[in-house]
Amino acid sequence: MKYARCLALLIAAVGLTAASPLRAAEPYEINTILSLTGNIAFVGQTQLKSLKAIEAMVNAEGGIKGRPISFVVSDDESSPQTAVQLAHNLIAKNVPIILGSSSPNACGAIAPLIAASGPLLYCLANGGDPVIGGYEFLTSMSYDSQMAVAVRYFRERGWHKLATIFATDSGGQTSEKALQGALALPDNKSEQIVTAQHFAPGDASVAAQMAVIKGANPDVIVAWATGGAAGTLFRGEKDLGIELPTLSSPGNLTGAFLKQYAAVLPPNLIFAAVPYYGGDADDAATKKAVAEMAQALSSTGAQPDMITISAWDPGLLLVTALRELGPNANATQLRDYFLKLKGWTGTNGPYDFTTDPQRGVGGRNVVMVRWDVPQAKAMALSELGGAPLASK
Repeated sequence: MKYARCLALLIAAVGLTAASPLRAAEPYEINTILSLTGNIAFVGQTQLKSLKAIEAMVNAEGGIKGRPISFVVSDDESSPQTAVQLAHNLIAKNVPIILGSSSPNACGAIAPLIAASGPLLYCLANGGDPVIGGYEFLTSMSYDSQMAVAVRYFRERGWHKLATIFATDSGGQTSEKALQGALALPDNKSEQIVTAQHFAPGDASVAAQMAVIKGANPDVIVAWATGGAAGTLFRGEKDLGIELPTLSSPGNLTGAFLKQYAAVLPPNLIFAAVPYYGGDADDAATKKAVAEMAQALSSTGAQPDMITISAWDPGLLLVTALRELGPNANATQLRDYFLKLKGWTGTNGPYDFTTDPQRGVGGRNVVMVRWDVPQAKAMALSELGGAPLASK
Protein backbone atom coordinates (compact mmCIF):
# COMPACT_ATOMS: atom_id res chain seq x y z
CA MET A 1 0.00 0.00 0.00
CA LYS A 2 2.79 2.37 0.93
CA TYR A 3 4.54 1.70 -2.40
CA ALA A 4 1.32 2.21 -4.38
CA ARG A 5 0.64 5.50 -2.62
CA CYS A 6 4.12 6.84 -3.39
CA LEU A 7 3.77 5.79 -7.01
CA ALA A 8 0.43 7.56 -7.28
CA LEU A 9 1.91 10.77 -5.86
CA LEU A 10 4.82 10.59 -8.29
CA ILE A 11 2.51 10.11 -11.26
CA ALA A 12 0.37 13.03 -10.11
CA ALA A 13 3.42 15.27 -9.76
CA VAL A 14 4.65 14.37 -13.25
CA GLY A 15 1.19 15.05 -14.63
CA LEU A 16 1.07 18.49 -13.05
CA THR A 17 4.50 19.34 -14.43
CA ALA A 18 3.53 18.25 -17.92
CA ALA A 19 0.30 20.21 -17.78
CA SER A 20 1.99 23.45 -16.57
CA PRO A 21 3.53 25.81 -19.15
CA LEU A 22 7.30 26.28 -19.01
CA ARG A 23 8.25 29.35 -17.01
CA ALA A 24 9.44 32.17 -19.27
CA ALA A 25 13.09 33.14 -19.01
CA GLU A 26 13.76 36.14 -16.80
CA PRO A 27 14.20 39.31 -18.90
CA TYR A 28 17.65 40.91 -18.95
CA GLU A 29 17.06 44.52 -17.93
CA ILE A 30 19.20 47.28 -19.44
CA ASN A 31 18.68 50.30 -17.19
CA THR A 32 18.28 53.40 -19.31
CA ILE A 33 18.03 57.14 -18.61
CA LEU A 34 16.38 59.25 -21.32
CA SER A 35 15.12 62.83 -21.55
CA LEU A 36 11.46 62.05 -22.22
CA THR A 37 10.19 65.43 -21.02
CA GLY A 38 11.74 68.89 -20.84
CA ASN A 39 13.56 70.95 -23.42
CA ILE A 40 15.18 68.05 -25.31
CA ALA A 41 12.24 65.65 -25.06
CA PHE A 42 12.25 65.33 -28.86
CA VAL A 43 15.64 63.61 -28.51
CA GLY A 44 14.66 61.24 -25.71
CA GLN A 45 11.31 60.31 -27.24
CA THR A 46 12.98 59.46 -30.55
CA GLN A 47 15.68 57.43 -28.83
CA LEU A 48 12.99 55.52 -26.93
CA LYS A 49 11.39 54.43 -30.22
CA SER A 50 14.79 53.25 -31.42
CA LEU A 51 15.41 51.18 -28.28
CA LYS A 52 11.93 49.65 -28.39
CA ALA A 53 12.58 48.60 -31.99
CA ILE A 54 15.86 46.97 -30.90
CA GLU A 55 14.03 45.21 -28.07
CA ALA A 56 11.48 43.70 -30.43
CA MET A 57 14.08 42.67 -33.02
CA VAL A 58 16.51 41.12 -30.53
CA ASN A 59 13.79 39.24 -28.68
CA ALA A 60 12.45 37.83 -31.97
CA GLU A 61 15.99 36.49 -32.54
CA GLY A 62 16.12 34.75 -29.15
CA GLY A 63 17.34 37.56 -26.92
CA ILE A 64 20.57 37.06 -24.98
CA LYS A 65 21.23 33.34 -24.61
CA GLY A 66 17.50 32.69 -24.47
CA ARG A 67 16.66 35.62 -22.19
CA PRO A 68 14.56 38.47 -23.63
CA ILE A 69 15.93 41.98 -23.14
CA SER A 70 14.04 44.90 -21.65
CA PHE A 71 15.16 48.52 -21.74
CA VAL A 72 13.93 49.80 -18.36
CA VAL A 73 13.63 53.55 -18.92
CA SER A 74 13.63 56.43 -16.41
CA ASP A 75 12.96 60.06 -17.39
CA ASP A 76 15.55 62.63 -16.31
CA GLU A 77 13.24 65.46 -17.47
CA SER A 78 16.16 67.01 -19.44
CA SER A 79 17.75 67.86 -16.07
CA PRO A 80 21.34 66.86 -15.17
CA GLN A 81 20.39 67.00 -11.49
CA THR A 82 17.58 64.49 -12.00
CA ALA A 83 19.87 62.30 -14.12
CA VAL A 84 22.41 62.19 -11.27
CA GLN A 85 19.72 61.16 -8.78
CA LEU A 86 18.57 58.37 -11.08
CA ALA A 87 22.16 57.23 -11.62
CA HIS A 88 22.78 57.18 -7.85
CA ASN A 89 19.78 54.87 -7.43
CA LEU A 90 21.02 52.49 -10.13
CA ILE A 91 24.58 52.43 -8.79
CA ALA A 92 23.19 51.53 -5.35
CA LYS A 93 21.55 48.49 -6.98
CA ASN A 94 24.95 47.44 -8.39
CA VAL A 95 23.70 47.34 -12.01
CA PRO A 96 26.42 46.61 -14.62
CA ILE A 97 25.13 49.04 -17.26
CA ILE A 98 23.57 52.50 -17.47
CA LEU A 99 22.48 53.46 -21.00
CA GLY A 100 21.97 57.20 -21.45
CA SER A 101 21.33 60.00 -20.81
CA SER A 102 20.16 61.86 -23.92
CA SER A 103 22.00 65.00 -22.78
CA PRO A 104 25.75 65.66 -22.79
CA ASN A 105 25.33 67.79 -19.66
CA ALA A 106 23.64 64.89 -17.86
CA CYS A 107 26.27 62.39 -18.98
CA GLY A 108 29.00 64.77 -17.82
CA ALA A 109 27.36 64.96 -14.41
CA ILE A 110 27.03 61.17 -14.12
CA ALA A 111 30.56 60.38 -15.34
CA PRO A 112 32.38 61.08 -12.03
CA LEU A 113 30.04 58.67 -10.23
CA ILE A 114 31.14 55.71 -12.36
CA ALA A 115 34.79 56.63 -12.91
CA ALA A 116 36.33 54.32 -10.31
CA SER A 117 34.53 51.01 -10.77
CA GLY A 118 31.52 51.43 -13.02
CA PRO A 119 28.83 50.66 -13.93
CA LEU A 120 29.55 50.98 -17.63
CA LEU A 121 27.96 54.22 -18.81
CA TYR A 122 27.07 54.32 -22.51
CA CYS A 123 26.02 57.93 -23.11
CA LEU A 124 23.48 58.59 -25.88
CA ALA A 125 24.82 62.10 -26.47
CA ASN A 126 28.08 62.63 -28.33
CA GLY A 127 29.37 65.70 -26.49
CA GLY A 128 32.02 65.11 -23.85
CA ASP A 129 35.59 64.02 -23.18
CA PRO A 130 35.52 60.52 -21.70
CA VAL A 131 38.56 59.18 -19.88
CA ILE A 132 40.49 56.88 -22.22
CA GLY A 133 40.27 53.36 -20.84
CA GLY A 134 37.46 54.33 -18.46
CA TYR A 135 33.91 53.16 -17.91
CA GLU A 136 32.21 55.91 -19.97
CA PHE A 137 31.52 55.38 -23.68
CA LEU A 138 29.79 57.88 -25.98
CA THR A 139 27.61 57.49 -29.02
CA SER A 140 28.57 58.73 -32.45
CA MET A 141 31.52 60.88 -33.50
CA SER A 142 33.12 63.42 -31.21
CA TYR A 143 32.76 67.15 -31.72
CA ASP A 144 36.49 67.11 -32.54
CA SER A 145 35.86 64.74 -35.45
CA GLN A 146 32.79 66.62 -36.65
CA MET A 147 34.51 70.00 -36.55
CA ALA A 148 37.64 68.71 -38.28
CA VAL A 149 35.55 67.33 -41.14
CA ALA A 150 33.40 70.49 -41.32
CA VAL A 151 36.42 72.82 -41.46
CA ARG A 152 38.00 70.68 -44.16
CA TYR A 153 34.78 71.00 -46.16
CA PHE A 154 34.75 74.79 -45.63
CA ARG A 155 38.36 75.10 -46.75
CA GLU A 156 37.93 73.03 -49.89
CA ARG A 157 34.75 74.96 -50.76
CA GLY A 158 36.68 78.25 -50.45
CA TRP A 159 34.84 79.43 -47.33
CA HIS A 160 37.62 80.98 -45.28
CA LYS A 161 35.87 83.54 -43.05
CA LEU A 162 33.87 81.99 -40.21
CA ALA A 163 31.44 83.67 -37.83
CA THR A 164 30.50 81.64 -34.78
CA ILE A 165 27.81 81.68 -32.11
CA PHE A 166 27.85 79.05 -29.38
CA ALA A 167 25.70 78.47 -26.34
CA THR A 168 27.39 79.15 -23.00
CA ASP A 169 26.49 75.73 -21.53
CA SER A 170 28.97 72.87 -21.29
CA GLY A 171 27.91 71.44 -24.66
CA GLY A 172 28.52 74.80 -26.33
CA GLN A 173 31.90 75.21 -24.64
CA THR A 174 33.01 71.72 -25.69
CA SER A 175 31.97 72.22 -29.30
CA GLU A 176 33.63 75.65 -29.49
CA LYS A 177 36.84 74.14 -28.15
CA ALA A 178 36.58 71.43 -30.82
CA LEU A 179 36.26 74.06 -33.56
CA GLN A 180 39.31 75.89 -32.24
CA GLY A 181 41.21 72.62 -32.31
CA ALA A 182 40.21 72.01 -35.94
CA LEU A 183 41.27 75.52 -36.95
CA ALA A 184 44.68 74.95 -35.33
CA LEU A 185 45.43 72.02 -37.66
CA PRO A 186 48.23 72.88 -40.15
CA ASP A 187 46.01 72.32 -43.20
CA ASN A 188 43.52 74.92 -41.98
CA LYS A 189 45.75 77.99 -41.84
CA SER A 190 43.56 79.70 -44.42
CA GLU A 191 40.52 79.58 -42.11
CA GLN A 192 39.83 82.37 -39.64
CA ILE A 193 37.10 83.43 -37.24
CA VAL A 194 35.96 86.97 -38.00
CA THR A 195 33.66 87.20 -34.97
CA ALA A 196 32.89 84.87 -32.08
CA GLN A 197 29.52 85.39 -30.39
CA HIS A 198 27.81 83.64 -27.46
CA PHE A 199 24.36 83.34 -25.94
CA ALA A 200 22.63 81.61 -23.05
CA PRO A 201 20.43 78.65 -24.10
CA GLY A 202 17.39 80.29 -22.48
CA ASP A 203 17.76 83.66 -24.26
CA ALA A 204 14.64 84.71 -26.14
CA SER A 205 16.58 86.67 -28.77
CA VAL A 206 20.03 86.81 -30.35
CA ALA A 207 19.36 89.90 -32.46
CA ALA A 208 22.39 91.82 -31.19
CA GLN A 209 24.76 88.93 -31.83
CA MET A 210 23.36 88.31 -35.31
CA ALA A 211 23.77 91.99 -36.18
CA VAL A 212 27.48 91.72 -35.35
CA ILE A 213 27.75 88.53 -37.39
CA LYS A 214 26.09 90.13 -40.41
CA GLY A 215 28.44 93.11 -40.18
CA ALA A 216 31.51 90.85 -40.11
CA ASN A 217 30.67 89.61 -43.64
CA PRO A 218 31.58 85.94 -43.13
CA ASP A 219 31.52 83.17 -45.73
CA VAL A 220 29.85 80.71 -43.35
CA ILE A 221 28.22 80.76 -39.92
CA VAL A 222 28.69 78.14 -37.21
CA ALA A 223 25.44 78.47 -35.21
CA TRP A 224 25.77 75.64 -32.72
CA ALA A 225 22.97 74.67 -30.34
CA THR A 226 20.31 71.98 -30.08
CA GLY A 227 16.52 72.11 -29.83
CA GLY A 228 14.75 75.33 -28.93
CA ALA A 229 18.05 77.21 -28.53
CA ALA A 230 18.93 76.37 -32.15
CA GLY A 231 15.49 77.60 -33.19
CA THR A 232 16.31 80.93 -31.55
CA LEU A 233 19.51 81.17 -33.59
CA PHE A 234 17.75 80.41 -36.86
CA ARG A 235 15.01 82.91 -36.10
CA GLY A 236 17.67 85.53 -35.45
CA GLU A 237 19.26 84.87 -38.84
CA LYS A 238 15.94 85.05 -40.65
CA ASP A 239 14.89 88.29 -38.94
CA LEU A 240 18.04 90.00 -40.21
CA GLY A 241 17.82 88.50 -43.69
CA ILE A 242 20.99 86.42 -43.28
CA GLU A 243 21.10 83.61 -45.85
CA LEU A 244 24.65 82.37 -45.50
CA PRO A 245 25.66 78.69 -45.24
CA THR A 246 25.05 77.73 -41.61
CA LEU A 247 26.57 74.76 -39.78
CA SER A 248 24.45 73.49 -36.90
CA SER A 249 24.63 70.67 -34.36
CA PRO A 250 23.67 67.31 -35.91
CA GLY A 251 21.45 66.86 -32.87
CA ASN A 252 18.95 68.93 -34.87
CA LEU A 253 19.04 66.60 -37.87
CA THR A 254 15.77 64.90 -36.99
CA GLY A 255 12.32 65.15 -38.54
CA ALA A 256 10.49 66.47 -35.48
CA PHE A 257 12.84 69.42 -35.01
CA LEU A 258 13.17 70.32 -38.69
CA LYS A 259 9.40 70.21 -39.18
CA GLN A 260 8.77 72.40 -36.13
CA TYR A 261 11.24 75.08 -37.26
CA ALA A 262 10.80 74.75 -41.03
CA ALA A 263 9.64 78.37 -41.38
CA VAL A 264 12.88 79.80 -39.98
CA LEU A 265 15.51 77.32 -41.16
CA PRO A 266 18.46 78.82 -43.06
CA PRO A 267 18.16 78.04 -46.79
CA ASN A 268 21.66 76.51 -46.74
CA LEU A 269 21.62 74.59 -43.45
CA ILE A 270 24.46 72.07 -43.23
CA PHE A 271 25.53 69.36 -40.79
CA ALA A 272 28.46 67.07 -40.10
CA ALA A 273 26.42 63.88 -40.09
CA VAL A 274 26.55 60.09 -39.95
CA PRO A 275 27.14 57.76 -42.96
CA TYR A 276 23.40 57.07 -43.29
CA TYR A 277 23.13 60.38 -45.16
CA GLY A 278 25.98 59.51 -47.52
CA GLY A 279 23.87 57.26 -49.73
CA ASP A 280 26.16 55.43 -52.14
CA ALA A 281 29.19 56.34 -50.02
CA ASP A 282 28.22 53.59 -47.57
CA ASP A 283 29.93 50.20 -47.80
CA ALA A 284 27.89 47.01 -48.14
CA ALA A 285 28.03 46.09 -44.45
CA THR A 286 26.89 49.57 -43.42
CA LYS A 287 24.05 49.48 -45.93
CA LYS A 288 22.93 46.14 -44.51
CA ALA A 289 22.96 47.57 -40.97
CA VAL A 290 20.93 50.59 -42.11
CA ALA A 291 18.38 48.37 -43.90
CA GLU A 292 17.93 46.23 -40.77
CA MET A 293 17.40 49.35 -38.69
CA ALA A 294 14.87 50.82 -41.13
CA GLN A 295 12.86 47.60 -41.14
CA ALA A 296 12.84 47.38 -37.34
CA LEU A 297 11.92 51.06 -36.92
CA SER A 298 8.96 50.78 -39.28
CA SER A 299 6.97 49.02 -36.56
CA THR A 300 7.41 51.98 -34.19
CA GLY A 301 6.56 54.74 -36.66
CA ALA A 302 10.10 56.14 -36.42
CA GLN A 303 12.38 57.06 -39.29
CA PRO A 304 16.18 56.68 -39.50
CA ASP A 305 17.90 59.95 -38.57
CA MET A 306 20.69 61.27 -36.37
CA ILE A 307 18.65 60.75 -33.20
CA THR A 308 17.42 57.21 -33.85
CA ILE A 309 20.94 56.24 -34.88
CA SER A 310 22.40 57.79 -31.71
CA ALA A 311 20.56 55.11 -29.71
CA TRP A 312 20.53 52.29 -32.26
CA ASP A 313 24.21 51.48 -32.51
CA PRO A 314 24.89 51.70 -28.73
CA GLY A 315 21.87 49.50 -28.01
CA LEU A 316 23.02 46.81 -30.44
CA LEU A 317 26.64 47.09 -29.28
CA LEU A 318 25.51 46.30 -25.74
CA VAL A 319 23.47 43.34 -26.98
CA THR A 320 26.50 42.09 -28.95
CA ALA A 321 28.71 42.34 -25.86
CA LEU A 322 26.18 40.54 -23.64
CA ARG A 323 25.71 37.76 -26.18
CA GLU A 324 29.47 37.30 -26.27
CA LEU A 325 30.16 37.59 -22.52
CA GLY A 326 26.87 36.25 -21.17
CA PRO A 327 24.17 37.96 -19.10
CA ASN A 328 26.26 37.73 -15.90
CA ALA A 329 28.99 40.01 -17.29
CA ASN A 330 30.04 42.74 -14.88
CA ALA A 331 30.97 46.34 -15.61
CA THR A 332 34.70 45.66 -15.84
CA GLN A 333 34.24 42.78 -18.27
CA LEU A 334 31.97 44.93 -20.45
CA ARG A 335 34.42 47.84 -20.39
CA ASP A 336 37.34 45.60 -21.34
CA TYR A 337 35.30 44.07 -24.18
CA PHE A 338 34.63 47.46 -25.73
CA LEU A 339 38.19 48.73 -25.28
CA LYS A 340 39.40 45.93 -27.59
CA LEU A 341 36.47 45.78 -30.00
CA LYS A 342 37.05 46.37 -33.70
CA GLY A 343 35.48 45.05 -36.88
CA TRP A 344 31.86 45.44 -35.76
CA THR A 345 29.78 47.36 -38.32
CA GLY A 346 26.69 49.35 -37.43
CA THR A 347 24.69 52.11 -39.06
CA ASN A 348 27.61 54.50 -38.41
CA GLY A 349 29.90 52.24 -40.41
CA PRO A 350 32.83 50.12 -39.17
CA TYR A 351 33.71 50.54 -35.49
CA ASP A 352 37.23 50.39 -34.08
CA PHE A 353 37.56 51.24 -30.40
CA THR A 354 41.34 50.79 -30.56
CA THR A 355 41.78 53.75 -32.92
CA ASP A 356 38.81 55.81 -31.62
CA PRO A 357 38.76 55.01 -27.89
CA GLN A 358 35.44 55.19 -26.03
CA ARG A 359 33.51 55.82 -29.28
CA GLY A 360 34.63 53.42 -31.98
CA VAL A 361 33.99 55.95 -34.76
CA GLY A 362 35.69 59.16 -35.90
CA GLY A 363 36.22 61.50 -38.82
CA ARG A 364 36.25 58.63 -41.34
CA ASN A 365 32.58 58.09 -40.43
CA VAL A 366 31.45 61.72 -40.97
CA VAL A 367 29.73 63.08 -44.09
CA MET A 368 28.65 66.67 -44.74
CA VAL A 369 24.99 67.13 -45.68
CA ARG A 370 22.58 69.95 -46.48
CA TRP A 371 18.96 69.99 -45.36
CA ASP A 372 16.78 70.71 -48.40
CA VAL A 373 13.84 72.61 -46.88
CA PRO A 374 11.40 72.31 -49.82
CA GLN A 375 12.01 68.57 -50.17
CA ALA A 376 12.36 68.02 -46.40
CA LYS A 377 15.35 65.82 -47.16
CA ALA A 378 19.07 65.67 -46.34
CA MET A 379 21.40 65.78 -49.33
CA ALA A 380 25.02 64.57 -49.19
CA LEU A 381 27.58 67.30 -49.89
CA SER A 382 30.81 65.39 -49.34
CA GLU A 383 32.49 62.05 -49.27
CA LEU A 384 33.11 60.43 -45.89
CA GLY A 385 35.82 62.55 -44.29
CA GLY A 386 34.63 65.87 -45.77
CA ALA A 387 36.00 66.11 -49.33
CA PRO A 388 33.30 68.01 -51.30
CA LEU A 389 31.43 66.10 -53.96
CA ALA A 390 32.22 67.43 -57.43
CA SER A 391 28.55 68.13 -58.22
CA LYS A 392 27.91 70.00 -54.96
